[in-house]
Formats: sequence, structure tokens, C-alpha cells
Amino acid sequence: MRTAYSVETVRGAERELMARLPEGALMQRAAAGLAVACGQLMGRVYGSRVVLLVGSGDNGGDALYAGARLARRGAGVAAVLLSPERAHAGGLAALRRAGGRGVRLGDAEELIASADLVVDGIVGIGGKGGLRAEAVALASLVTDSRAAVVAVDLPSGVDADTGEVRGAAIRADLTVTFGTHKPGLLIDPAREYAGSVRLVEIGLELPVEAELEALQHADVAALLPVPGGESDKYRRGVVGIAAGSARYPGAAVLAVAGALRGGAGAVRYVGPAADAVISRFPETLVSDKGPKQAGRVQAWVVGPGAGDDASAVGEVLRADVPVLVDADGLRLADPEVVRRRSAPTLMTPHAGEAAALLGVSREEVEGARLFFARELAGRYAATVLLKGSTTLVADAGGGAVRVNPTGTAWLATAGSGDVLSGLAGSLLAAGLSAVDAGSVAAYLHGLAGRFAADGAPVGAHDVAEAIPGAWRDVRG
Repeated sequence: MRTAYSVETVRGAERELMARLPEGALMQRAAAGLAVACGQLMGRVYGSRVVLLVGSGDNGGDALYAGARLARRGAGVAAVLLSPERAHAGGLAALRRAGGRGVRLGDAEELIASADLVVDGIVGIGGKGGLRAEAVALASLVTDSRAAVVAVDLPSGVDADTGEVRGAAIRADLTVTFGTHKPGLLIDPAREYAGSVRLVEIGLELPVEAELEALQHADVAALLPVPGGESDKYRRGVVGIAAGSARYPGAAVLAVAGALRGGAGAVRYVGPAADAVISRFPETLVSDKGPKQAGRVQAWVVGPGAGDDASAVGEVLRADVPVLVDADGLRLADPEVVRRRSAPTLMTPHAGEAAALLGVSREEVEGARLFFARELAGRYAATVLLKGSTTLVADAGGGAVRVNPTGTAWLATAGSGDVLSGLAGSLLAAGLSAVDAGSVAAYLHGLAGRFAADGAPVGAHDVAEAIPGAWRDVRG
């Protein structure tokens, strides 16, 4: 599992480690890893032109020491010093001894324009509130250059803890981060600025519980419900789907598709799209008596394509089994009823739906995804899966927020969210917790989107059909 920790936690771990190490040893570890990554990115160090953008903190020191290592291997290295009087003295001296040089801001434009590599050491993980004017100008020069860009620990201008980007920021091709990932490297919009991320271990001792978690193949494989010799449809899990309307029958079909492809032992469907569902999936158990009379289920999915009919939403929320609420169901659900539920509730809004529930703008949610996922989970006393370019799963009880690493822009297609709802509902019915069901579903959904698309446009139906392939890929 990939984990990320807050700045406060990282700073504390760094202080504890530095107290046990010789002075400067920790920075040398970071600089050594940074220099190796820079060299590998360029492919050829000797004769290359490297420009370091150096701020006043330890981040700048890391860049200077790494630049000294590159200079000793034959690179021409120049360090643009944003605050010459505050530059890391030891790092600057090491660079000069290795044949590099320090220059002032006025020389930056020409140097960056001809550079093979730019190393961003302007602001470290403690940076807040956006870049200063002189750094904004450098960010613009970097954007216009043809140089490869490596960020030191994280791109300057992004918030390490939240993933927020306030104004201009450096866009990196590679971010070399030290000790652990930082939340901003895994969450958009900051993730978009980080490029590829390489973790350099420096010996930090960190708490068991992280700020953020990203499941990997092995983690998902361990959570997947696999039937045994004694399994039947009830042991595998029966999921109820209350979805669709005369206007949106396809939402019901796609939610059922996601549930069936997600491994449900059986799917019970309630709603006005029964004919459409049966014609596509004859194994579905349909009922016209409402959710309460539909028969035994281990979990419910309610809301996709429901239109303005709140009756099914209210009935499902009164059930004593896990419930997933999506799409129109989010708007129709009574917040107080959701908060009073004793069984788990999983809400799956996109940014616009979350914004409407919280009374803020969509842009605010997209700019501070981590904050608003937690806010919505706390307000509704529910687990929240906030869909988007980086899907987040936050639990009302706190703890680490899960971030999905498999998302793809090909999933930005009508009905994709309905498939995800059915898939997550099947996992809830199989007995996974709301956090695990949401996280595993998002992971498989992302893989399925990649497999189905393979670089070409696809529809939600194609994504549903690719879920078994994603499942096989995870299990190896």
C-alpha cells in the first residue's frame, strides 16, 4: 500500500532522525537520491546543462547538493538564487567546489531557455499560500522551456497537505520525494503538477496510520471476495438495485451490469425499468412491490437515474443493511435519516453533487477535494466516495482517506458512475466495509476503464464488460 503523511508528521520524523545522525547526513541522503533520479531522467549527465531554482530553505539545500553531484559528473550546473543571502551555505559551497556557480534572478531567462534539466528547489513541503512574484516569473519561464523538470519533494506552489494549488505552480515531469509520499502528490489538482513520482527512502520512522492511503494490486487482491466450495448466491451476496425511471432506464441497466460483473450472487431490481433490465440481464430478479417487499438482500444501491421519485430512496434508507446512495438519490435523501442509520452508508457524489450537498461551488470542491470529502463524510455520518480525476474515499469516523490510483479520463462518459455504483454495491453485499467496498470498486472500475478504452473512446457498457478482466488482472 502506498501511504502519504502530513507535513507535521514528516517534520517530526525528520527531527527524530536528525537527532540520531551526524549533522547534514539526512540532507546528503536526499541529495544523493535526487541526483541519481536526475541523471536517469537525462540519460547522459556529462555535458548536460542543469539549472537549479534555489529557494531559501532545506529544499534549496537538497537541490544544491544534488547539483554538486551532477557537476562532479561533468554537467554544467548553474543555481538561480532567489534569495542569495539566505541560500543554504553548505550546499552552495559544495556546488562551487564541484565547478558549479550561483547566479541571480536576472540571469534566469537565458539559462532556463537553454537548459536540458531544471531542478525545482524553490519551496519545500512547508510552503503555503502560493508563490511569491519572483517565483511566479520563474514558473512561467519553466513552462515555456523545453527542459525536463524535476521537483524536489513536491512542485513549488502546491500544498503538500491538501493538494490545493493557489495560483501559479511549477509543472514537473518528475517529482523526487523523500521519506514518504505527501498527500498533495496523490490528489488533484496538485497531482497533475507532479508528473511521475519517485520515492527516495531516507530512514524516517512513521506512524502506522497515514493521512492518505492508495491501494495497490496486492491490497485489492487481498480484499476481493472469492467464492469457496460452500458458496451459494446468498453467501456471495445479493444486492438490491433501486434505480432508473421512465426517462433514465439506462441507469438501471448499467447499475445492474456493474453489480453482476462485480461478482454479486444475485441482483434484485426494483423500479420502472424492469423490462429494459430483464431484456439485457435475464438472470436479474425483478419486483414491482417496492424495496421493502423485494426480497432478501445484503445491500442496496439506490438513486441512479431515479429522477424526482423520493419514495424508493426513503424506503431503502430505512433498511438495516448497507446502502449505497448515488446520483439523484443524493439529492432526494433526507440528511437526518442518513445520519441516524445504524448500518453503513456509502455516498458516491461527483464534485458537482458534493458541492450542491455542501452549499459551495463545484470549483471549490475540485480545488480542495480532500477537505470537502472529509467535510461531507462528517456532515452525513457516512462514508463518502468523491468521484473525479482522483477519487477519494473518506469515512465519517476519520482515519486515513483512500485515494484511487487507477483512474483514467476515459471513464468521463455518461453512465460510468452507474456502473461504479453497482460494482460497489456488489462488494457491500459480499461483506466488505463501506471504505473497502468503495476503494476496491474504484480501483477495479479504473482498471476496467483503461482496459476497455486501450486509448480509444468507450461507453459505460464497455467499462462494465471489462470489470472481470480487471478482476483477473488484480488476482494475477
